[in-house]
Amino acid sequence: MTIASLFIVFVLLLVLGIPIGMILAGLGILPNLIDPWFAADPQYIIRAMVGGVNSFPILAVPMFILSGNIMAKGKISEKLFNFFSYFIANKTAGLPIATIVTCLFYGAISGSGPATTAAVGAMTIPILVKYGYDKVFSTALVAVAGGLGVIIPPSIPFIFYGQAAGVSVADIFIAGIIPGLLIGFCLMAYSYYYCKKNGEDKEKLRAYESELKSVGFGKLFLNSFWALLSPIIILGSIYSGIASPTEAAVISVFYSLFISIFIYKTIKVKDIMPILIDSVATYSTILFIIAAATGFARVLTYMKAPEMIAALITNSVSSKIALLLLLNVILLAVGMFLDTTPAILVLTPILLPLVTAYGMNPIHFGVMLVVNLAIGFVTPPLGVNLFVASSITDVRIEDIIKKALPFVGAFIVALLLITFIPQISLVLIGG
Repeated sequence: MTIASLFIVFVLLLVLGIPIGMILAGLGILPNLIDPWFAADPQYIIRAMVGGVNSFPILAVPMFILSGNIMAKGKISEKLFNFFSYFIANKTAGLPIATIVTCLFYGAISGSGPATTAAVGAMTIPILVKYGYDKVFSTALVAVAGGLGVIIPPSIPFIFYGQAAGVSVADIFIAGIIPGLLIGFCLMAYSYYYCKKNGEDKEKLRAYESELKSVGFGKLFLNSFWALLSPIIILGSIYSGIASPTEAAVISVFYSLFISIFIYKTIKVKDIMPILIDSVATYSTILFIIAAATGFARVLTYMKAPEMIAALITNSVSSKIALLLLLNVILLAVGMFLDTTPAILVLTPILLPLVTAYGMNPIHFGVMLVVNLAIGFVTPPLGVNLFVASSITDVRIEDIIKKALPFVGAFIVALLLITFIPQISLVLIGG
């Protein structure tokens, strides 16, 4: 069986709507079923699948999922948004910018794009609409800004990339900080332009500012303090060497439980079991995809797919700049059709040898890869964040896409800067 025919079957099954985990698992054993002499038999694939999930770094993923669910139930995003709005509610694009900053902070807690969209959107979109912002614009803003959840550390996709590429998860976490802030700035710049062009209801915004000021900065800060401290504790424990990313994920679970139950009192003991069940349901799907993608990647290695694809791309480009542009086009297309986890686990073994041969740092490539796939969260047909935001507001996905396109354009501007200026990703790790 040829690589081309394998990918044709892959695309056909994807178009038919077969779950991605089932596709990857089935294609992992298909070559041996067609050709019994093919080295990777079903027993080998099963061992590879088990080995793929038997990893200490991957243990961080279910912990960050659980921590994110606890934070969402504990209404942590509400505390963050109120604090940031206090300073800029009455400025041009103040509330949209506060929403983006909240997504940045919440991403530093949850590590997930859809989780950030759901937790921040459920709280901020009604407020944005209440104070005069267009509902479709507000929904598109949160859908795109939710993608920051997978770039700002701790990022679940970064964990998978670190596992697949054999690089330090802590290093790639650090590398994601400046790119995440840059993307956030680009989204804020477009929000400012949009609000300047279309106007805002300044009377309503002044009323909201007065409402926040009446609470008082001291009380508002104390109410937000523990939420603001969350990313500092999680990331600080990693970068200070106190804990590994996996251990920091466990710390985040206990910290989020503590502040939600005993300080904010937004979660009761009876709520813990439903949160655990929901987290297990989410991770079990991801776990099977990780296993299946690992097995499929081994098959591609046996079929020498990395070498063949590398040769094909090398013969198509004549410079490193052309290679980077081509890779961005490929990755953006992949992000439209394939979920982040299988995309990283399948593409990393194929593309990493190619880009390192051209002198690209693996950490820099990992950031570029995840930023590309983050754009896939708001581009159809996959567009997970679009579906999450639509379910919150009942706005049609087609309408969200129209308003989201300029935000996606801002995202791509940041992507190009990240791609062609490696120091944006590497400066904090001394690269």
